[in-house]
Amino acid sequence: MSDKPQPQSQMPEETVDVTEPHDVPNVFAIAEDAGMETLIRERDEWRDKAYRAAAEMENVRKRAAAEVNDSRQFAVSKFAQDMLGVGDNLARALTAPEGNEKALREGIAMTATQLQTTLSRHGIAIIAVKAGDALNPELHQAVSEVPTNDVPAGAVVQEIQAGFTINGRLLRPSMVVVAKAVEA
Repeated sequence: MSDKPQPQSQMPEETVDVTEPHDVPNVFAIAEDAGMETLIRERDEWRDKAYRAAAEMENVRKRAAAEVNDSRQFAVSKFAQDMLGVGDNLARALTAPEGNEKALREGIAMTATQLQTTLSRHGIAIIAVKAGDALNPELHQAVSEVPTNDVPAGAVVQEIQAGFTINGRLLRPSMVVVAKAVEA
Protein backbone atom coordinates (compact mmCIF):
# COMPACT_ATOMS: atom_id res chain seq x y z
CA MET A 1 0.00 0.00 0.00
CA SER A 2 1.19 3.22 -0.73
CA ASP A 3 1.54 6.24 1.38
CA LYS A 4 -0.54 8.34 -0.88
CA PRO A 5 -3.99 8.97 0.23
CA GLN A 6 -6.53 7.48 -1.98
CA PRO A 7 -9.11 9.81 -3.44
CA GLN A 8 -12.39 9.32 -1.85
CA SER A 9 -15.32 8.77 -3.96
CA GLN A 10 -16.32 11.92 -5.63
CA MET A 11 -19.57 13.03 -4.14
CA PRO A 12 -21.13 16.22 -5.27
CA GLU A 13 -21.08 18.81 -2.56
CA GLU A 14 -24.34 20.53 -1.79
CA THR A 15 -24.18 24.27 -2.33
CA VAL A 16 -26.74 26.81 -1.19
CA ASP A 17 -27.59 29.72 -3.43
CA VAL A 18 -27.99 32.78 -1.18
CA THR A 19 -29.70 34.77 -3.88
CA GLU A 20 -32.73 32.53 -4.00
CA PRO A 21 -35.57 33.00 -1.52
CA HIS A 22 -35.91 30.45 1.19
CA ASP A 23 -38.67 29.44 3.47
CA VAL A 24 -36.99 31.32 6.31
CA PRO A 25 -38.93 34.53 7.05
CA ASN A 26 -37.06 37.74 6.29
CA VAL A 27 -36.91 39.41 9.70
CA PHE A 28 -35.73 42.71 8.25
CA ALA A 29 -38.61 42.88 5.79
CA ILE A 30 -41.16 42.26 8.54
CA ALA A 31 -39.61 44.92 10.76
CA GLU A 32 -39.47 47.33 7.83
CA ASP A 33 -43.16 46.74 7.01
CA ALA A 34 -44.16 47.34 10.64
CA GLY A 35 -42.04 50.49 10.75
CA MET A 36 -43.58 51.76 7.52
CA GLU A 37 -47.08 51.17 8.84
CA THR A 38 -46.21 53.15 11.96
CA LEU A 39 -44.69 55.95 9.92
CA ILE A 40 -47.68 56.06 7.57
CA ARG A 41 -50.08 56.15 10.52
CA GLU A 42 -48.08 58.96 12.19
CA ARG A 43 -47.91 60.86 8.90
CA ASP A 44 -51.67 60.59 8.49
CA GLU A 45 -52.22 61.78 12.08
CA TRP A 46 -49.97 64.82 11.56
CA ARG A 47 -51.62 65.59 8.23
CA ASP A 48 -55.03 65.44 9.92
CA LYS A 49 -53.80 67.76 12.69
CA ALA A 50 -52.43 70.19 10.10
CA TYR A 51 -55.74 70.22 8.20
CA ARG A 52 -57.66 70.82 11.42
CA ALA A 53 -55.31 73.62 12.47
CA ALA A 54 -55.62 75.26 9.05
CA ALA A 55 -59.41 75.01 9.22
CA GLU A 56 -59.42 76.50 12.73
CA MET A 57 -57.21 79.38 11.59
CA GLU A 58 -59.57 80.06 8.68
CA ASN A 59 -62.53 80.08 11.08
CA VAL A 60 -60.72 82.47 13.44
CA ARG A 61 -59.89 84.75 10.49
CA LYS A 62 -63.53 84.76 9.34
CA ARG A 63 -64.81 85.47 12.88
CA ALA A 64 -62.33 88.33 13.30
CA ALA A 65 -63.31 89.81 9.93
CA ALA A 66 -67.00 89.59 10.87
CA GLU A 67 -66.33 91.30 14.23
CA VAL A 68 -64.36 94.08 12.54
CA ASN A 69 -67.17 94.53 10.03
CA ASP A 70 -69.79 94.67 12.81
CA SER A 71 -67.68 97.14 14.78
CA ARG A 72 -67.26 99.32 11.73
CA GLN A 73 -70.98 99.27 10.92
CA PHE A 74 -72.20 99.96 14.43
CA ALA A 75 -69.38 102.14 15.79
CA VAL A 76 -71.31 105.29 14.99
CA SER A 77 -74.56 104.06 16.57
CA LYS A 78 -74.05 105.92 19.87
CA PHE A 79 -72.97 109.07 18.05
CA ALA A 80 -76.00 108.83 15.76
CA GLN A 81 -78.34 108.43 18.74
CA ASP A 82 -76.86 111.52 20.37
CA MET A 83 -77.20 113.50 17.15
CA LEU A 84 -80.90 112.63 16.90
CA GLY A 85 -81.56 114.97 19.84
CA VAL A 86 -79.82 117.82 18.02
CA GLY A 87 -81.89 117.08 14.92
CA ASP A 88 -85.10 117.06 16.98
CA ASN A 89 -84.31 120.51 18.40
CA LEU A 90 -83.60 121.89 14.93
CA ALA A 91 -86.91 120.47 13.68
CA ARG A 92 -88.73 122.18 16.57
CA ALA A 93 -87.00 125.46 15.69
CA LEU A 94 -88.28 125.22 12.12
CA THR A 95 -91.85 124.78 13.35
CA ALA A 96 -91.68 127.71 15.80
CA PRO A 97 -94.38 130.35 15.30
CA GLU A 98 -93.36 133.41 13.31
CA GLY A 99 -92.79 136.70 15.04
CA ASN A 100 -90.97 135.27 18.03
CA GLU A 101 -87.39 135.74 16.82
CA LYS A 102 -85.93 136.06 20.30
CA ALA A 103 -87.20 132.62 21.33
CA LEU A 104 -86.03 131.21 17.99
CA ARG A 105 -82.51 132.59 18.50
CA GLU A 106 -82.37 131.22 22.04
CA GLY A 107 -83.51 127.80 20.78
CA ILE A 108 -80.86 127.80 18.05
CA ALA A 109 -78.19 128.83 20.59
CA MET A 110 -79.25 125.99 22.89
CA THR A 111 -79.15 123.57 19.95
CA ALA A 112 -75.64 124.76 19.04
CA THR A 113 -74.55 124.18 22.65
CA GLN A 114 -76.11 120.71 22.59
CA LEU A 115 -74.27 119.99 19.32
CA GLN A 116 -70.92 121.07 20.82
CA THR A 117 -71.54 118.92 23.91
CA THR A 118 -72.41 115.90 21.78
CA LEU A 119 -69.36 116.36 19.59
CA SER A 120 -66.99 116.73 22.55
CA ARG A 121 -68.52 113.65 24.23
CA HIS A 122 -67.40 111.69 21.16
CA GLY A 123 -63.88 113.13 21.05
CA ILE A 124 -64.56 115.81 18.44
CA ALA A 125 -63.09 119.20 19.31
CA ILE A 126 -63.12 122.55 17.55
CA ILE A 127 -59.72 123.85 16.49
CA ALA A 128 -59.30 127.13 18.34
CA VAL A 129 -58.05 129.87 16.03
CA LYS A 130 -58.16 133.64 16.41
CA ALA A 131 -56.83 136.64 14.55
CA GLY A 132 -53.08 136.97 14.95
CA ASP A 133 -52.41 133.23 15.37
CA ALA A 134 -49.63 131.87 13.21
CA LEU A 135 -50.82 129.81 10.25
CA ASN A 136 -50.41 126.12 11.12
CA PRO A 137 -50.60 124.10 7.89
CA GLU A 138 -51.39 120.97 9.91
CA LEU A 139 -54.58 122.57 11.29
CA HIS A 140 -55.41 125.48 8.99
CA GLN A 141 -56.12 125.83 5.30
CA ALA A 142 -55.52 129.31 3.88
CA VAL A 143 -58.28 130.16 1.42
CA SER A 144 -57.18 133.72 0.67
CA GLU A 145 -54.74 136.49 1.59
CA VAL A 146 -55.54 140.08 2.42
CA PRO A 147 -53.12 142.97 2.77
CA THR A 148 -53.13 144.27 6.35
CA ASN A 149 -50.84 145.71 8.98
CA ASP A 150 -53.12 144.62 11.85
CA VAL A 151 -51.38 141.22 12.18
CA PRO A 152 -47.98 139.98 11.01
CA ALA A 153 -47.70 138.71 7.45
CA GLY A 154 -48.59 135.00 7.28
CA ALA A 155 -50.77 135.17 10.40
CA VAL A 156 -54.48 134.39 10.51
CA VAL A 157 -56.73 137.39 9.95
CA GLN A 158 -60.11 135.66 10.08
CA GLU A 159 -61.63 132.20 10.33
CA ILE A 160 -64.10 131.43 7.54
CA GLN A 161 -65.07 127.91 8.65
CA ALA A 162 -64.29 126.06 11.88
CA GLY A 163 -61.97 123.07 11.83
CA PHE A 164 -62.26 119.95 13.95
CA THR A 165 -60.13 117.17 15.38
CA ILE A 166 -61.30 113.76 16.51
CA ASN A 167 -59.32 112.29 19.39
CA GLY A 168 -56.39 114.53 18.47
CA ARG A 169 -56.41 113.66 14.75
CA LEU A 170 -57.41 116.24 12.14
CA LEU A 171 -60.96 115.75 10.94
CA ARG A 172 -61.31 118.99 8.97
CA PRO A 173 -58.89 121.94 8.81
CA SER A 174 -60.00 125.44 9.73
CA MET A 175 -60.55 127.59 6.64
CA VAL A 176 -58.76 130.89 7.28
CA VAL A 177 -57.83 134.17 5.65
CA VAL A 178 -54.13 134.99 6.01
CA ALA A 179 -52.43 138.40 6.19
CA LYS A 180 -49.93 139.56 3.65
CA ALA A 181 -47.75 142.62 3.96
CA VAL A 182 -49.17 145.90 2.67
CA GLU A 183 -47.15 147.22 -0.23
CA ALA A 184 -46.05 150.78 0.27
